[in-house]
Amino acid sequence: MKLLKSAVLLLGLAGIGGLQAAPTAVIETTIGTMKFDLHQQATPVTTARFIELAKSGWYNGKSFYRVVKGHVAQAGINDDNHPDHQKYRVPAEFSDKLPHIRGSLGMARDEDPNSGSTEFFICLERRAHLDGKYTNFGQLTDGDKVLDAFAALPVEEKWIDNPGAKPIAFHSPKQPVLIKQIRIEP
Repeated sequence: MKLLKSAVLLLGLAGIGGLQAAPTAVIETTIGTMKFDLHQQATPVTTARFIELAKSGWYNGKSFYRVVKGHVAQAGINDDNHPDHQKYRVPAEFSDKLPHIRGSLGMARDEDPNSGSTEFFICLERRAHLDGKYTNFGQLTDGDKVLDAFAALPVEEKWIDNPGAKPIAFHSPKQPVLIKQIRIEP
């Protein structure tokens, strides 16, 4: 009982004494809603940019344009030449303490590790080869069934040539999945 009272006291003081809960992102899509705890302390720049874009409504109406079974579901803009791609760039914030497991929220990028901007992905499975190469800035805490729905989406398989490297898989959902909104809590 004493431990429970201490926990309640700490939770009550969270907003008063500087102890604050990490922000969460609630991503509402046309196939359901998912909630993610954001890794604000480990990835402050990436998290701040994501929060800024979410609060401004930037993601509203954007699609999950890439869903690769056993890999990731990716959303944002699929155009490296789009002005926002350069405008919102963030430096890489890799962490050995944040592996890319099922439900990890990561910052997409091109070959340059510091090219993350507006595109993000959600790991559909454990993706160890992304560890230390992509910024993991959040973790799914609610909405596992929605993640299952992403993993089961029928897709059109397209392979894009990538000169000097392996081709890139751009599997597009046959039926569009849109972001209705992203809310940041608290």
